[in-house]
Amino acid sequence: MTRPTPETLAHSARRARAAADPTVEVDPAVARPAATPATPAVPAVRPSAPAQVTGAGSLVRSLEALDVDVVFGIPGGAILPAYDPLYDSTVRHILVRHEQGAGHAATGYAQATGKVGVCIATSGPGATNLVTPIADAYMDSVAMVAITGQVARPSIGTDAFQEADIQGITLPITKHNFLVQNAEEIPQVLAEAFHLASSGRPGPVLVDIPKDVLQAQTTFAWPPTLDLPGYRPTLHPHGKQIREAARLMAAARRPVLYVGGGVLKAGATDGLRRLAELTGIPVVTTLMALGAFPDSHQQHLGMPGMHGTVAAVYGLQKADLIVALGARFDDRVTGKLDSFAPDATVVHADIDPAEIGKNRHVEVPIVGDAKHVIDELIAAVTVERSAGRSTDLGDWWTQLDDLRNRYPLGYDEPADGTLSPQYVIKRLGEIVGPDAIFVAGVGQHQMWASQFISYEKPNTWLNSGGLGTMGYAVPAAMGAKVGKPDTVVWAVDGDGCFQMTNQELATCALEGIPVKIAVINNGNLGMVRQWQTLFYNERYSNTELGTHKHRIPDFVKLAEALGCIGLRCENAADVDKTIAAAMEINDAPVVVDFVVGKDAMVWPMVAAGTSNDEIMFARGVRPTFDEDDI
Repeated sequence: MTRPTPETLAHSARRARAAADPTVEVDPAVARPAATPATPAVPAVRPSAPAQVTGAGSLVRSLEALDVDVVFGIPGGAILPAYDPLYDSTVRHILVRHEQGAGHAATGYAQATGKVGVCIATSGPGATNLVTPIADAYMDSVAMVAITGQVARPSIGTDAFQEADIQGITLPITKHNFLVQNAEEIPQVLAEAFHLASSGRPGPVLVDIPKDVLQAQTTFAWPPTLDLPGYRPTLHPHGKQIREAARLMAAARRPVLYVGGGVLKAGATDGLRRLAELTGIPVVTTLMALGAFPDSHQQHLGMPGMHGTVAAVYGLQKADLIVALGARFDDRVTGKLDSFAPDATVVHADIDPAEIGKNRHVEVPIVGDAKHVIDELIAAVTVERSAGRSTDLGDWWTQLDDLRNRYPLGYDEPADGTLSPQYVIKRLGEIVGPDAIFVAGVGQHQMWASQFISYEKPNTWLNSGGLGTMGYAVPAAMGAKVGKPDTVVWAVDGDGCFQMTNQELATCALEGIPVKIAVINNGNLGMVRQWQTLFYNERYSNTELGTHKHRIPDFVKLAEALGCIGLRCENAADVDKTIAAAMEINDAPVVVDFVVGKDAMVWPMVAAGTSNDEIMFARGVRPTFDEDDI
């Protein structure tokens, strides 16, 4: 990537403004694998003759041997020894403006590419600034390795300057973490960290390295031998469980395929489509699984949960069989748990056995990688159908199609004539197209982006689902663009989220990372305001941000100050040409301030703590179902 010059930025700004002209229950043994998986291999094997290096040199050489092409980080005292050999390395280092940005960038990179994302920070506050992105990656099962410097070993436990027990702090939010005790073990620890992060259920792994270990002399050789006793993720499901699931699928009258992010992690989307089309079973995809099954497919009911479609929520709620694939029955999907899908038999397939039965009782547990599970389900269902065992789902589809027709996703234009945020996001998706990657922050704009952009392909939707991290979008979009430089990457952010991490746009400008940011600026913390409207008698306590009334900050000027192109759009007539103008700029980051109305709400909605039966289609409008279905 080339870095833009000031002249390039100025030229792009003039071109953009001219074009846009905006004003302005089973035996646990049954779930065990039929065969023991193979012994794990080092992620990349590039033999290297022994060489005398420092611990820091061993760290950098290990990253190179692991085929790491980019890391995101900030140097500091304890990690500084690692930055000297990094200066001459083939590994690209991207200097972020805040460690949280480094962590989210690593996450976005990993989500977009399927590789392990890597971030680096120093000890103490540098390391603790990574806690939020590490927790975020943990909740969303993202393969990330966080490398932190630590005070020298003799100083550990003395409250030394910039000391923090980051290993203890992150213990509940990492898949595993290491405190390196000597320089000789660095290659092995790095190889194990990458294997743990990327295999089984992906997740973040922390490697904490004391400064004196980085400075010590050691011998580097590659590949190391992994020593992970007891770590053997189950990839292939048990045949008996697969056959039982296929039998239930053949007999069910109201089945649903409940698809979670694990299907994307496993690269199982092609198999999912074959399974769905073979069986004719309706499909719902969670917030983390958007793009795993084409939104336009006739069998796709949409997203379930708090802001899901009426058809998807109803489908799960009234199902007699739920086949959960790489999903975890989280509270945003189930609503009030004891009233969720009361008549459903549950088949739950997940690579993490701890998820099975955690929230919902499961009749058929299947432990295994989603790709293998789906492939084997296809084979077993084919056997069932060949034997004449299948059910006519015509009545079920009649009910679901009726709901889709009566309660489609939609929105009302603002009565005060302000710009509709839903319209902006809908047009963004239509103009940009299905090949782009869309990255969302958290809140109303996130839900609208999940509802009004059509996701037809896997790994084109990135968001913070489990942790709900405001500030995720800008750095995650940066990481995604670094990983996929030839793909258009749009961040859809709110004015609240954007102000948490927009400093990373300076990184994007200087590093030549031309992301595009659509700020849905409603002047408020929108989702909090929506809840205040609905549940707190319109008492708007501390949700107005001042980005409307005072234009503080002015997002166009802020974008320009950060080395980006700034545009503004305030009315529907200018939306298309503003988006088109942003799309024409490929040599600098672009920020578009879409000034929208403050009263728009996200519908449908299942209020927190209530049953999915109480879903509201719009304010004061509850869907009506046939009496037999209630």
